[in-house]
Amino acid sequence: MPETLIKVDLNQSPYENEQIHNRWHPDIPMACWVKPGEDFKLETYDWTGGFIKNDESADDVRDIDLTIVHFLSGPVGVEGAEPGDLLVVDLLDIGAKEDSLWGFNGFFSKNNGGGFLTDHFPQAQKSIWDISGLYTHSRHVPGVKFPGLIHPGLIGCLPDPKLLETWNTREMDFIATDPDRVPPLAVPPFAKTSHAGKATGDVKTKIAAEGARTVPPREHGGNCDIKDLSRGSKIFFPVYVKGAGLSVGDLHFSQGDGEITFCGAIEMAGWVHMKVSLIKGGMEKYGIKNPIFKPSPITPNYNDYLIFEGISVDEAGKQYYLDVHIAYRQACLNAINYMTKFGYTPAQAYSILGTAPVQGHISGVVDIPNACATLWLPTQIFDFDINPSAAGPVKSVTTDVPMPLSPDVV
Repeated sequence: MPETLIKVDLNQSPYENEQIHNRWHPDIPMACWVKPGEDFKLETYDWTGGFIKNDESADDVRDIDLTIVHFLSGPVGVEGAEPGDLLVVDLLDIGAKEDSLWGFNGFFSKNNGGGFLTDHFPQAQKSIWDISGLYTHSRHVPGVKFPGLIHPGLIGCLPDPKLLETWNTREMDFIATDPDRVPPLAVPPFAKTSHAGKATGDVKTKIAAEGARTVPPREHGGNCDIKDLSRGSKIFFPVYVKGAGLSVGDLHFSQGDGEITFCGAIEMAGWVHMKVSLIKGGMEKYGIKNPIFKPSPITPNYNDYLIFEGISVDEAGKQYYLDVHIAYRQACLNAINYMTKFGYTPAQAYSILGTAPVQGHISGVVDIPNACATLWLPTQIFDFDINPSAAGPVKSVTTDVPMPLSPDVV
């Protein structure tokens, strides 16, 4: 049996666990060490450290202090790892903690985080999803059931001082171009809520002042939210510091491509069983700047999709030049509008796109001026026929437990 090197108590604050951290910094001490070829388990908090509750209120989504996230298990030091190597991580298995067989999906208030469609969903909402073996369903979003493609939303290695400085400089410069934007353009270091694992004294203070927030993906991996990094995946990470410093967290039971609701997957506490090895000098050998990976061989077996197109013309009719972001947003809005014809509220439809294994594709970026993006909605997740027909849509969805909604932040 693999040894569980990092354990979490869901009744304990992650700030009290020295094997947890919530910033990226080269001086964060290793939480534990492994040898190449070893396999081991790490337990994880959900990305908020237990702040979001299994209840009928979205006040927790509205009120969360987003400077606390993400809570990561690690860093795991790998003996013999040196800058320039590739750390090879095999994700052998991933699961939910037995004492927490549920997850949540949330829309953040525009005044506190926002999201991909924040102008359409400016208020905080959430849905709770129960986990029953391979499958999940929600009392807040009826009529759908699907298996999980369980994956870590966030996994990566520690940066070196030069890379950390690059991140902080470019993101602070970007914020300066529109400092009053809501939501902000980026998230700078914030000392007050930093958690630096085992660090103490001046080192802890330095990490708090300089540590990069875990919100975006970067060159080292990080918060990429790639649903196909699941059981059986193999990931090749650039190594920047001695020991590599591998950390993982933000586990998702299921997610649609893009994690479009921001708190957009089914977020959960859980565990990861992994094995590590090294390719010495692999960054130069293969020209690696960002991680590469082989996807999971285990994916939900859907073979019937309804595919929604979107082009780079926004809701107001404004033309954009080959803008994939705008095109994918239109595809998502088209799918949401379609699902409302079957009885879903717009929020329930939005939650489905964030949690179910929908596929997002860049379908065209050459035919000026319009990019084309597509959203693939698996029809077999629904309890009823959602395909178009001459008879027209039948309202098939009713619920006595609507999605919790909170008023705006006062």
